[in-house]
Amino acid sequence: MARRSTSFVCQSCGAVYPKWTGRCESCGEWNSIVEEQASGGVGGGPAKTKPTKGRIVPLVGLQGDTKEAPRIQSGIKELDRVTGGGFVRGSALLVGGDPGIGKSTLLIQAAAAFARLGHKAVYISGEEAIGQVRLRAERLGLADAPVALAAETSVEDILATLQDGEPPALLILDSIQTLWTEQADSPPGTVTQVRASAQAMVRYAKKFGTTLVLVGHVTKDGQIAGPRVVEHMVDAVLYFEGDGAHQFRILRSVKNRFGATDEIGVFEMTGAGLSEVANPSALFLGERSTNSPGAAVFAGLEGSRPLLIEVQALVAPSPLGTPRRAVIGWDTARLSMILAVLEARCGVRFSQHDVYLNVAGGLKINEPGADLAVAAALVSSLSGLALPANCVYFGEISLSGAIRPVAQAQSRLKEAHKLGFDKAFCPKGNLKDGRRTDFAATGLEELGGFIAKIAAKGGSGADA
Repeated sequence: MARRSTSFVCQSCGAVYPKWTGRCESCGEWNSIVEEQASGGVGGGPAKTKPTKGRIVPLVGLQGDTKEAPRIQSGIKELDRVTGGGFVRGSALLVGGDPGIGKSTLLIQAAAAFARLGHKAVYISGEEAIGQVRLRAERLGLADAPVALAAETSVEDILATLQDGEPPALLILDSIQTLWTEQADSPPGTVTQVRASAQAMVRYAKKFGTTLVLVGHVTKDGQIAGPRVVEHMVDAVLYFEGDGAHQFRILRSVKNRFGATDEIGVFEMTGAGLSEVANPSALFLGERSTNSPGAAVFAGLEGSRPLLIEVQALVAPSPLGTPRRAVIGWDTARLSMILAVLEARCGVRFSQHDVYLNVAGGLKINEPGADLAVAAALVSSLSGLALPANCVYFGEISLSGAIRPVAQAQSRLKEAHKLGFDKAFCPKGNLKDGRRTDFAATGLEELGGFIAKIAAKGGSGADA
């Protein structure tokens, strides 16, 4: 009989301790360590048995004939873009997002699209009853899709059901935190149960060539709850982002063994479910005010997709000894650096002003190429001069005030020209590969010269 062991496991990072402690030394979380009992070794590991002799594994070279991983397209173009061109057979994906963001809606739409293309799709819900899932499908107009549906949380029962018939092409489990297996005695949702359940389901997907999609809850910090080992076990990790105040939803890839990382898909939440946004740049700029100071259009890049995003800044006199610095959608430390460079290198003073920065549309920007657009918006708001409506900005600003080149400048300019923009401020180093005849791009080397142009021309000039 397997030995029953008691251990204390951190529910945030999965670290195992021999006794309870208030703070996890691995991740620093307080009151996250819970006592767990499992069959086998410490922390629910395998039981200690007599070691067996291993088999000889053949070693091969790096060269050889390797076929490209077969893919199945879901019919949802934005989802296929994020996954790298479709779902790979036998792959496992982990989808995380805030509660109510639309994860279940997106996946039931994907399952229906798969089933309508003639592939077998199975949707197993551990959080909702069958009637609730059917009501959502009816509301989305998907009730006629041949999707196999079940409500179950036992891993053994799920595997027995799947092995009873033909293996599905797509298997969706909503969510991994609700599953439990008899291999561990811990309650569902604990680190031991999540790890053991995910391992069993991933093993099934690899063996039968089924595309497995696991839904994961997120913590208050926005990270997928449970042990980090689950993210290492799967082939792709997708985050579904959005704000309840906006109808836009961003599906972002942060890990993908079969495609590019940092790829995004843009959706719009409507009464009939999630609809694809083919041209997100036009959507983000749809309600832009062209004559207001403090607004600059940033020609950005998300994965391989160029996006035009409006950066809004408000600079107002502050009655406080320490002025406010509020940022939504950008890095606060990056804003402090840009303000310091503007003061030290360009002589533009913000020490007596409150500064508010916002990225329109609820999008989050992590690219340093937005530095130039942020600087332009700040100076425009401080001076009260509106920037030209037909101009875009991109470029990284160094601590010396130099403007550094960014990647894929021509793709950014092409996207801007497609939406009616004909002028741009960009790093001079990005113009070495030739300038477009239908686009007036001004190459910049120093931030001081750019600020002087804005002040001298009253915000109306972006001449090449």
